[in-house]
Amino acid sequence: MRYTAAHIQQILRAEPLNEPLQEHSIEYLLHDSRQILFPGQSLFFALAGPRQDGHRFIREAYAAGVRNFVVSKPVDTRRYPEANFLKVDNTLEALQLLAAYHRKQFDLPVIGITGSNGKTIVKEWLYQLLQDDYHIVRSPKSYNSQIGVPLSVWQIQPAHELAIFEAGISQVGEMEHLASIIRPTIGILTNIGDAHNEGFPSLENKLREKLLLFGSATSIIYRRDNPLVDKVIREMYADRRLFSWSTSGREADLRILKKQQQRTGMRLEGVCGDTPFVAEIPFTDEAALENGLHCLALLVLLGYPVQEAAQGLGNLEQVAMRLELKAGINNCTVINDAYNSDLTSLAIALYFLRQQSNHAHRTLILSDILQSGEPGPALYQKVAELVAKQGVTSFIGIGVEVPHIRPFLPDDIPATFYADTGQFLRKFDQHGFRNQTILLKGARSFHFEQIANRLSYKAHKTTLEIDLDALRHNLRYFQRKLRPGVKLLVMVKAAGYGSGAEEVARLLEFQQVDYLGVAYADEGVELRKAGIRLPILVLNPEEAGFDALFRYRLEPEIYSVPLLRRFLEALPEDAPEVAIHLKLETGMNRLGLSPAELPEVLRRLQSTPGVRVASVLSHLAASEDPLEDAYTRQQAALFAEGYALLAEGLGYRPVRHLLNSSGIIRFPQYQMDMVRLGIGLYGVENAPELKRQLQTVLTLKATISQVREVPAGQTIGYNRLGKADTPKRIATISIGYADGLLRLAGNGRFEVLIRGRRAPTIGNVCMDMTMVDVSQIPEATEGDEVVLFGKDLPIEELARALNTIPYEVLTNLSERLKRVYWQD
Repeated sequence: MRYTAAHIQQILRAEPLNEPLQEHSIEYLLHDSRQILFPGQSLFFALAGPRQDGHRFIREAYAAGVRNFVVSKPVDTRRYPEANFLKVDNTLEALQLLAAYHRKQFDLPVIGITGSNGKTIVKEWLYQLLQDDYHIVRSPKSYNSQIGVPLSVWQIQPAHELAIFEAGISQVGEMEHLASIIRPTIGILTNIGDAHNEGFPSLENKLREKLLLFGSATSIIYRRDNPLVDKVIREMYADRRLFSWSTSGREADLRILKKQQQRTGMRLEGVCGDTPFVAEIPFTDEAALENGLHCLALLVLLGYPVQEAAQGLGNLEQVAMRLELKAGINNCTVINDAYNSDLTSLAIALYFLRQQSNHAHRTLILSDILQSGEPGPALYQKVAELVAKQGVTSFIGIGVEVPHIRPFLPDDIPATFYADTGQFLRKFDQHGFRNQTILLKGARSFHFEQIANRLSYKAHKTTLEIDLDALRHNLRYFQRKLRPGVKLLVMVKAAGYGSGAEEVARLLEFQQVDYLGVAYADEGVELRKAGIRLPILVLNPEEAGFDALFRYRLEPEIYSVPLLRRFLEALPEDAPEVAIHLKLETGMNRLGLSPAELPEVLRRLQSTPGVRVASVLSHLAASEDPLEDAYTRQQAALFAEGYALLAEGLGYRPVRHLLNSSGIIRFPQYQMDMVRLGIGLYGVENAPELKRQLQTVLTLKATISQVREVPAGQTIGYNRLGKADTPKRIATISIGYADGLLRLAGNGRFEVLIRGRRAPTIGNVCMDMTMVDVSQIPEATEGDEVVLFGKDLPIEELARALNTIPYEVLTNLSERLKRVYWQD
């Protein structure tokens, strides 16, 4: 389909703000000015939200080459003489309307997937199972939101034979918009659970809202074992072809009669109609079983013989749904996004490369792009444009089609090509990878995991995984709680609470927070050396670090008159204006200026015109505790008194900030000019209202190094404190007190997760390893993943075992742990 501004103006019934409209061909939809890839062929929707307004970024987008805009506010078009502007009442609704129109131009089978969990897995597994038989278009990553769905559907091209889209909602009224865009012919309900319960009056109401997606579907697939799901689907869609399956013995189109756990998977025996079948799924967890059986049901519904379809389940591969960033060999950084390769996901990965790269040298290793629907030269010309725009400095192509890119690459980007992955690996050492960021982007069939393994730094098996999408979610949650104009300072002290300060700071800078906070000057220096430009507040400045403050533009917190005196004495004579922050003591009784010290502070500052007070702050002692609310209000009152005295004496009003993570939610009346977000960014909070809303960012994982059978009467570990009173299976896992798992966690005080089940520690925690009892997990084996905290095992459990708080657990994590950063 070819669209022009005039055509889209008719579709949207928009008011043109400039006439006549210029004839620009439009291929791409855009809503973020930081992700401009093909500006001349893009249509920018100025989406307006509670804290961000896309209209503010029109000038930036225009400067980058965008020439087509959909807006909902007046624009001075004289400033943009080459642009088309289409005015609508609501830009999000316009985006959805355009995508719905585009969908109606195609008559093809469309699978719509919704549910509380498993949507992306089912979508990707269906692609694995069907890609040899259909030319498929599918949602990139987890694009299932009010914005993600229209961007997904916009990808449909005439060459596509099957579409697979997922849809997610968080409140009443959202699904009807997505249903009109996707218009599925087949629906799959994965399950119904507790996710986003806060947006719905009841579980049944949430189920009914999700099922609205299937209004256009002729067939619906669902699991019949949930009575509520069965009842509601049969009420809403009694006139449709309902294809159900069951593992509990309920009558269904497809029934599993027997399940047998095996070391490497699960063996299933079942019947579809009157036809028996046997399937083996290479996973052991119940979620994988449910996802796999949804896929089996879909294949049967499409006409595949059940036994043929069942055999395909044995070839399913783990879906690495998230882009991964980790340390590589020779001071390289490796970004691994090698589970699929299409133009949209490549654009996302290159955007991440630009955002997170800490090297000037950036290498892209790219395989053939499969099922694009475009001829090779045209496709790879677009890829070359992406490569050039995102700052790639060298290119390695693997496959028979990717050499089409050669004539389109700029002369200053050297390119090397290989027929297959094996040929590249044989020449691997010739590339001398060193001091660069390397992005791997390959279709699954190219097995780029072999390249990732060669490039990865062979470090300790234990990893701390940092989910950047969850971190972004938590950041946006707190941002939505702020009044307009309130600034946000985010703490990245103690290496970002153990998560890695540089990587988190890059993301925060990209998300346009206002300030960063660190504990000591050397932490701020490292951020400056990593290229971070945001203002940085140093909470605990020391005299030895004053020179670093001046050299690296770091802003100290001043909490005493002696500290202020020493700081002013150290000021270089030719220093430009220096920003400081004054901390008031209001009841924490740790650091801070007392009311009696304020006159002396004012006297010294009034005689030093080169110093500006950027902010005045204090620290709440118990903002998360309702029993101490009166004390919190008393602190706020004392802060107001101290601030008034300072503002009057200074002759201007510095920024005020008092609230921490819990305070942002519990005391909105004290948001003032800025707030400080700390450990809440990572999803760790005591306040119950926050726990329900925040996502888990950090997951600590080890692996099983060995499993052994220990006879009754034997002992396990140092000092023989672990007793085998009965025969036991003991797993040794790759984490110890040198990694941050302190000895208090031993001797049964703590349990880890292995294959979704709990295994208690036994014996003392050792320096580099720990023993756990896996007698109740017979399938546990060497190499299995071990979770010590994460989404399914809250960090608070480990903190209780160690008689401490989550802050201490995180800041005790060793530097030798490999940090791995994920993004959907």
